[in-house]
Amino acid sequence: MKKIKVAFIYKRSCEFLTGKHFANTYYHFFMEALRRNGRIEVSYYPSEDIFDTAILKDKFDIILLFDNHSMNTPELLGIKDLDIPVICRSNDPHNAPWTGRISYHEKYKIDYYFGYMPESYFHEFYPHSFKFKTIIYGLESSLYQSVTPFNTRIKNRILNSGAVGNTNLFSRVINVIRNPESNAYKHYKLRTKCNKLPYVDYTPTLDHEFVNDKFPLLLSKYAASIAATTYFPTIRYLEIPAAGCLTFMEITGKNKGEYLGYIDGETAIFINEKNYKEKFEEYLADTENQRWQKIANDGRKYALNELNNDKAVDSLADLMEQLL
Repeated sequence: MKKIKVAFIYKRSCEFLTGKHFANTYYHFFMEALRRNGRIEVSYYPSEDIFDTAILKDKFDIILLFDNHSMNTPELLGIKDLDIPVICRSNDPHNAPWTGRISYHEKYKIDYYFGYMPESYFHEFYPHSFKFKTIIYGLESSLYQSVTPFNTRIKNRILNSGAVGNTNLFSRVINVIRNPESNAYKHYKLRTKCNKLPYVDYTPTLDHEFVNDKFPLLLSKYAASIAATTYFPTIRYLEIPAAGCLTFMEITGKNKGEYLGYIDGETAIFINEKNYKEKFEEYLADTENQRWQKIANDGRKYALNELNNDKAVDSLADLMEQLL
């Protein structure tokens, strides 16, 4: 089978692709998982401010971009002279209006976007004429092969991790005024509220030793952990179950998290702003119940088998074939 020849273009200075960022989600997907796929042949083009795309003519089937912004993608000189489809990663669509990302659609001649959020959320901020495919990437299975047995973990506490909002009323008002679409309290409202509970242990994004590829070690300390984002599921929804935790997962009509495929009471425990305390207390009242371990184990199997990077690259290859 003829492989799809892909040119991946990004700025050499992009910290997300160095393998040394506090979270290596993008590094593992773009720098490792792409190489592993038997359907594509990827060539890497790290550049700085300007990249002359003329060198790609008649050599590649697809151009893949890390970002639709000059922060992480160079100026693509001559891109409009090429008859090569352009696919671009998209993340945090709510940032697009104020970062000017929409203006790069024409500059980079982008044909298709992809990301792990629902298509409906992407199109809340981008024109509906922009094509988008949901591809659930980010889980590097090799990092989760050896985890602490469920029965030996901390069970009388629940782990909460990641960014949270400032609960100070004045700060919340200022943040809404300055950046109404992208502030931590708005996007992590339930996660923030969970920190008020006496049995929740909170670990912030950076103030700990479990950065880079060590995050599974932190998750493995706890039998239960929280995945909660307001508007769309993030990588936490893959990482926490993969680490073998009983995952209390915010799934609502607002974040449309059902598309991930978890089943309430079977592979995760679904929570929302009305029932989260009740769900936590049900678990804490009977932590030795074998039901919790079964849900955790089944959630781990589902995440590792169905939501891994290799499946995601296959989905991306499907999109590439569609454009050829």
